[in-house]
Amino acid sequence: MSAANSTPTAEPVTTFSSGRDSSSPPDLRLLHFNDVYHLDPSSAEPVGGAARFMTLIKSYQSSNPEYASQPELITLFSGDAFNPSLESSITKGSHMVPILNKIGTNAAAVGNHDLDFGVRQFRHLTGKCSFPWLLANVLDPALGEDIPLGNAQRTHILTSSNGIKIGLIGLGEREWLETINSLPPNLIYKSASTVARELVPKLRAEGCEVIIALTHMREPNDNKLAEQVGNDDGQGIDLILGGHDHFYNHSFIKGTHVLRSGSDFKQLSYLELRRRRDATTENEGRKWDVDIIRRDLVSSVAQDAETIELVNQLTAKLKKSMEKPIGYTVAPLDARFTTVRVKESNIGNFVCDIMRLHYGAECTLMASGTIRGDQIYAPGPIRVKDVTDCFPFEDPVVVIRVRGAAVWDALENGVCMYPALEGRFPQVSNIIFKFDPSKPAGSRIVSVEIAGAPLDRERVYKMATRGYMARGKDGYKSLLVQPEGGECEEVVSEENGILISMMLRQYFMSLKVMDQWKGWGPSLQRHWSRVAGDVCKSHPVMEPKPKSPAAAEKKMDWDTIKRKRSSWAEWTPAKLRERRSSITPFAEESDESAAQSGSDAKEEEKEKEENVRDIDREMRIMRRVFAKWCRIARVQAQACDSLGEDELEVDWTKAIDPRIEGRIMMV
Repeated sequence: MSAANSTPTAEPVTTFSSGRDSSSPPDLRLLHFNDVYHLDPSSAEPVGGAARFMTLIKSYQSSNPEYASQPELITLFSGDAFNPSLESSITKGSHMVPILNKIGTNAAAVGNHDLDFGVRQFRHLTGKCSFPWLLANVLDPALGEDIPLGNAQRTHILTSSNGIKIGLIGLGEREWLETINSLPPNLIYKSASTVARELVPKLRAEGCEVIIALTHMREPNDNKLAEQVGNDDGQGIDLILGGHDHFYNHSFIKGTHVLRSGSDFKQLSYLELRRRRDATTENEGRKWDVDIIRRDLVSSVAQDAETIELVNQLTAKLKKSMEKPIGYTVAPLDARFTTVRVKESNIGNFVCDIMRLHYGAECTLMASGTIRGDQIYAPGPIRVKDVTDCFPFEDPVVVIRVRGAAVWDALENGVCMYPALEGRFPQVSNIIFKFDPSKPAGSRIVSVEIAGAPLDRERVYKMATRGYMARGKDGYKSLLVQPEGGECEEVVSEENGILISMMLRQYFMSLKVMDQWKGWGPSLQRHWSRVAGDVCKSHPVMEPKPKSPAAAEKKMDWDTIKRKRSSWAEWTPAKLRERRSSITPFAEESDESAAQSGSDAKEEEKEKEENVRDIDREMRIMRRVFAKWCRIARVQAQACDSLGEDELEVDWTKAIDPRIEGRIMMV
């Protein structure tokens, strides 16, 4: 029997009961989780968080007197930890390794997002893990015969503390494999069911009494696996512990339990397995009775003190990185609501082009509410915090197939409330449209071109957009995907897409010429070189320019700057740019043990960062006051000028120059 749990609760909830007497000790104890991205708790129940998760983990471990005389807990993870999150756009996934190790993970399946930073980074991170990563059905012939992608293992055998052998098989699906742009060429994909039928007998022959498939596949594919390699005869897969979907669910198919355990440290599953003492005609082949308990990580669950300290250490490193430059712009990036929510903007064009070219889509349509900076980012360094503040949302970029008529309707929705500063106003790529705000809402679009040709209402276009819009939010019902009840086909789903912030990070990494990332493998290099080259056709880059000898020798006197800060001479664009540029660019080393600078240099860098933070605080106040004055005086503020060639002094990266191209025209 099984039970659903719709309301989060701190109490254990039975997902499946075998009917066995729970007072008798189990022969095996398992814990399962999947798809974890954020260390900190969220605001909505179940709030989750790594520290609460660790509290429940410890409650099931043998150190708890309740389980002291029972077999030791075995913890299994079904993939997706290294991305996507705002944190991972900075750490490239390294912040999750200490957490997974501390949890006591015994084995993991490879998830699609674990490969977002390339195979080289995946191997670097998994090399630091104290447990194996499994993927049996995706092979890389460049590594040798039958060697899985990323040197993962095909199978793994665990022996419980009471001597029971457990055979593990890692399996992935073709669908997500086809959405990752940073994979080696010529990979061999084999059907999960075919591989399972090959490997299960081998594990049985090696003495494994329990067979578990750790999968990272959508639920229909897990169910298909159970249908084809079920355990009615006692010779198939006992448990399919899945990931990729972000919901909690259990089903029982042909003697095999199919389970997915939520996401993001918000849920987990605790399983007890007991040997069958008798057999019935109905299930005489099955050897195990299984009980499954769901746990929700609600706010009333106490946080583990040691894990809080570890999370604080990991996030402290992230916070120190926020002021670091990751790119450089020679053009002012106009992210003001008064720009992006009523007309074409250079930052909207730039980001939409990267979204389209990263996924090879024909067009992009992005609601301008995606852009949250509400300021002009002046020419000069682009910092980590600029990207995360301007693009804070954590719904990924998706790719859909959409009819031309639905694109037209989406654009009508985008301009239907003009001139109100609505977040639904569209920013686009490879689309040119004209609208007439004097016409009634719903009939304002005058003309639309895609890729230089008039929009064909019957043709199906491949569009990159946000998951938020593909769920019909902000009135974009015409972009609703089929799983949500719409007509648009998903090419890259939310489970497979990556965040805009991470996409921008990888683009800026591709422009660096100094302190390049060692984990930047050949697949990432090929992909982002092509994307960057195509982006340059609309938004040129300026080659690095070595600093002049005078500038290189110049050492800022921060005490003098602090004394003179009240002088307007210290607030000129050139002075502000100079102070922001004084901070050392973001170090791309993937190894946290990379050599650190001396204490004097650290102290000076800290002083520079504090000074820039002061600038930010005072600039925010100035912007608010100036914006109010502009409204009262009915003055329209304009963006500052772009930098001239003689003003550019950046030697570590190519500088971007986003442009406006006439994509959005108002009659």
